[in-house]
Amino acid sequence: MIPVIEAEVEQKLKRPALPVGAPCTLVIFGASGDLTRRKLIPALYDLCGVGCMNTSFEVVGTGRTPMTDEQFRESMYETAKSSKDVRGFNEEKWTQFAKRLRYIVGDPASAGFYVELRSFLEQMQRNGSSPNVLFYVSTPASFAGEIVSGLQSAGLNHNEKGWSRIILEKPFGRDLESSRVLNEAVLKVFDENNVYRIDHYLGKETVQNILVFRFANSIFEPVWNRNYIEYVEITAAETLGVERRAAFYEETGALRDMVANHLLQLVALAAMEPPVAFDADSVREQKVQIFRSIRPMTVEEVAANTVRGQYGSGLIHDAAVPGYRQEPGVNSVSTTETFVAVRLQVENWRWAGVPFYLRAGKRLANNVTEIKVHFKRTPQALFAGTGTGSFGPNVVSLRIQPDESISVTFGAKRPGSYMTTVPVMATFSYSEAFGITPVAYETLILDAMRGDATLFTRRDEVEAEWKIITPIEEAWMQLPPPSFPNYAAGSQGPEESVTLLEKSGYQWMSMLKQESSDAD
Repeated sequence: MIPVIEAEVEQKLKRPALPVGAPCTLVIFGASGDLTRRKLIPALYDLCGVGCMNTSFEVVGTGRTPMTDEQFRESMYETAKSSKDVRGFNEEKWTQFAKRLRYIVGDPASAGFYVELRSFLEQMQRNGSSPNVLFYVSTPASFAGEIVSGLQSAGLNHNEKGWSRIILEKPFGRDLESSRVLNEAVLKVFDENNVYRIDHYLGKETVQNILVFRFANSIFEPVWNRNYIEYVEITAAETLGVERRAAFYEETGALRDMVANHLLQLVALAAMEPPVAFDADSVREQKVQIFRSIRPMTVEEVAANTVRGQYGSGLIHDAAVPGYRQEPGVNSVSTTETFVAVRLQVENWRWAGVPFYLRAGKRLANNVTEIKVHFKRTPQALFAGTGTGSFGPNVVSLRIQPDESISVTFGAKRPGSYMTTVPVMATFSYSEAFGITPVAYETLILDAMRGDATLFTRRDEVEAEWKIITPIEEAWMQLPPPSFPNYAAGSQGPEESVTLLEKSGYQWMSMLKQESSDAD
């Protein structure tokens, strides 16, 4: 057991101050879907409850499921009330918030629907609603292109009385070519500064704090490079299976779902050079430079530096769960990966020779997302003959979820007459230091309403990510598929992922023992 030293802040905050969003109408495509229920409505309710929404803020949900305004409000009520993202659900506040919710039935594939939507919005504006409109595409990526075209056909992409912006959910395309096609389609309709490609990881407080931790602290910034760092591991593990997302997951897989956006964004923030300012273009430009420094792999390199996995049946928290191929809606002979591990090299002056190991998977032993930065060992000759043996290197851990925290592991002398060393850990916990922190979707929706794109991805950034991922997908199509399933639910993933590090003398340090916390 490693002794833990708790770090504290000088002043504990009850709740971080958030700005007030601009007046607007938020139009959600796919409002009857899972994302709207689980994330968007709870985030919007919470923002309204703490006074972050302008009095002229309203929500119009759209979907093919027939519903009245009241039925839409009732269906959203149950999920908001039980959501872990909502801080203290209040019936009176919900009643006030629900008055802002409207619903219109429509098929996004029908051109006539967009004419009807325009008339609906114009009528709202005549009744006093804001002329500003924020469109949120909460649908599968395959619908994004036709939704954007439909908005253009009805003239909803331009707004003479206010602004029109669009939020697009990930994955943005499914490979380099499709992302380019989708970008071209979107940018023919909306200007780049009105396009918000969302990756909810970027809205997490601990993710944003990576830059502060690195660049605001002189004890870390000078050693954050190849001269002092041995390797970096990034883990995104979850106990959940595919749940009700089988159709989505069958055409996506772990590499596209997690590595192509979430984990590459964490690589960029952990590895990027300091931006000249914390604004959209400055931050995003430095992230793009990191992606451009990761050379696409050949087929042979993919075979040596990647691991695919698919979970079989097993136990999660002592409960039996089925294998991926037994999940409802999944092909019984599916070769879709539910686990992936990748070794990447950032080939620039700061990071040359430092491997970055990424892994993501479903039905693993625990929910944990974190970055671990392993520093090189000091020479151990000083302690030779003292009976201490060698001890591990310093490790900086940036925990994204759950239990958001930053910890530093270092060596210390054990009390007593002999020179005996032990590892100790200094930990800073966000919840204990600051109390409640904003949920990622709250931060990002509010930023889009305010016109701040710093935490959203830019066109060249998305395409640079796909330049790394697409060669892996193409190589996998040429290589013999693994014998799936190759790891049991509730385990730490395929054995090959352990070997991926061991052949370089490293090991995964993120603990995947079973706990009860849920991942996002």
